[in-house]
Amino acid sequence: MADSPTVFRLNGKWFMTYIIFDGTGYETWIAESDDLLKWTTKGKIMSFSKDTWDTNQKAGYPALIDITWNGSYEPMKYREKYWVSYLGGSNAGYEAGQLAVGMAYTKDLTAIRELTRIAQPVLSPIDPTARWYDNKTIFKSSVIYDSAKKTGNSFIMYYNAAGKATAENPHSFESIAMAVSDDMLHWKRFGKKPIITKGRGIAGDAQIVKMDSLFVLFYFGHNWVDSTNTAFDRFACSYDLINWTEWDGDNLIEPSETFDSQYAHKPWVVKWKGVVYHFYTAVGSKGRVIALATSKDLKLLE
Repeated sequence: MADSPTVFRLNGKWFMTYIIFDGTGYETWIAESDDLLKWTTKGKIMSFSKDTWDTNQKAGYPALIDITWNGSYEPMKYREKYWVSYLGGSNAGYEAGQLAVGMAYTKDLTAIRELTRIAQPVLSPIDPTARWYDNKTIFKSSVIYDSAKKTGNSFIMYYNAAGKATAENPHSFESIAMAVSDDMLHWKRFGKKPIITKGRGIAGDAQIVKMDSLFVLFYFGHNWVDSTNTAFDRFACSYDLINWTEWDGDNLIEPSETFDSQYAHKPWVVKWKGVVYHFYTAVGSKGRVIALATSKDLKLLE
């Protein structure tokens, strides 16, 4: 199963990291493209290991990518390294066990070799500072650089996590929350509550872009109402990266084809040469795959 695309640009080429679940757990792969349409797999950059906290789960997400809409989409180096946050865990299975956020780095993000991983998680549900919304497990993370330090810190992590079930909330659900750092290694939770939550189902997999003075957070929703078990992509907006207003109109992407008839979710959106490319994870007739929607019919542009 292919999942969770992250798209960036380096040295005149496009690259996509994505994760593969083979029945044991997540490993991270990378592909390249000249045109954002035709992709060639290059190889694996995060693999299974032995006797580590992240033995069977390493789902990587490149950090510090230029968030400017219609910008360079180039990842920034910090301390002469490219950084990747990742979902890690030791249990085998699909998103199994207690997951946490790990951090890895490399001097060449497009090289086919294992990333160097920090020995322990940087954000975990068993931290003494864990909150009610992230004390069960933590899933995908997305890390950006904020030169204006709107939170008082240089780096912001947006992550989705689930809290333990309680008498008030007997069903665990996922929300999007924030953490901050000044060195990419030491992270602290920001605020006392999630920035986006529905109190049920999932709100997750944030991607931040900057459109002039407006920040846009793309994310997905799942199981928000009792009558459906589908998943779909939406967005929210902010001027300060902290307080977000959710779009209340139609979904950006939702099941509409046989290959995404169950889920059309987990967005990564770029604008390039006048076209918006909306990559997402599709679940349907082809299994779990990576799909693409565009703002223009590219066949008409050929």
